Amino acid sequence: MKKRALILALAGIMAASLIGCGSLKDDAVVVKAGDEEITAGVANFYARYTQAQYETYFASYLGGDDMWSRNASDGKTYEESIKKTLLDDLKNMALLEEHMEDYDVKLTKADKKAINDAAKEFDKANSQKKKDKVSGSKENVKRVMTLMAIEQKMRAAIVADANVKVTDEEATQKHMQYVEFDYSTTSDSSSSSDTTVSEAEKKKTKETAEAFAKGAKTAEDFAAYATEQGTEAKDATFDSDSVSPSKEVVKAADKLGEGETTDVIEGDTACYVAKVTSLNDKTATETKKQSMITDKQDKYYKKVLKKWKKEEKITVHKGSWNKISFTKLSVKAKDTSTTGTGSTSGN
Repeated sequence: MKKRALILALAGIMAASLIGCGSLKDDAVVVKAGDEEITAGVANFYARYTQAQYETYFASYLGGDDMWSRNASDGKTYEESIKKTLLDDLKNMALLEEHMEDYDVKLTKADKKAINDAAKEFDKANSQKKKDKVSGSKENVKRVMTLMAIEQKMRAAIVADANVKVTDEEATQKHMQYVEFDYSTTSDSSSSSDTTVSEAEKKKTKETAEAFAKGAKTAEDFAAYATEQGTEAKDATFDSDSVSPSKEVVKAADKLGEGETTDVIEGDTACYVAKVTSLNDKTATETKKQSMITDKQDKYYKKVLKKWKKEEKITVHKGSWNKISFTKLSVKAKDTSTTGTGSTSGN
């Protein structure tokens, strides 16, 4: 069960090295929505849970030890960007808990037992010193896992209420086979960074593609013919909005019937010849259909949350939230696959 897996993952992710941070009052309120409150201790543990995933799995891609101080694509540092998202998460979780009765959502005995068992596992596997650093008391761990379980149940209930539907016609995906003829580049040196394509090379490539296209139009098996000609046919599913292998290829192929072949299509980096092999690839259509359903459900879910945010008074106490610093406390996940229990390791 996905929720069970999530709970167990949460139970054993912490390994902290304290560099220094301001004092955090565990029971101070960070977010309040209606009658529901999220304390600083709960907010801190949820933040550290997320921080651990980033530091363990993405740090090498995001700048290493100083990743949190580096600029993210949205103009903020990674710390500012992630903390903004987390604060939004906390607001949403408070709202979702506030509206549980609207959707008759409750935690089952099995849910509560899984949460209690995982909290005990986390408590047993980690030293008090490390738990203190991440506000990892039994109560806070249980509260975070409870909020996350509620979030999952509420999302499922809300999107079910949306009754989203997507027809096969809306999701239809066609299938093509194509051959790509890359333009050769010319430069004065093999080590040169100049990749300019000469007009002579473009002309030569286009002539090769034209010769292939002429034979491909009468060939029974496009892929086999490509192999015979010393090249390789690739497969692609598409609709009118697709951009792969290129917008030009998609536009040309989308006008054809099943079994028809394009003329040579010139692109910025290559020439293409494509054959439409199906006007309805059932597997790709079903995949696209599910993707469209998920997108529509996600939009509806966000619309409901946006409506609640306008209706409910949400109070955020940023003083406590701002004391949670990713640059002053390093948190990483520990691989527990060999021990079988969640645990932490500190520096």
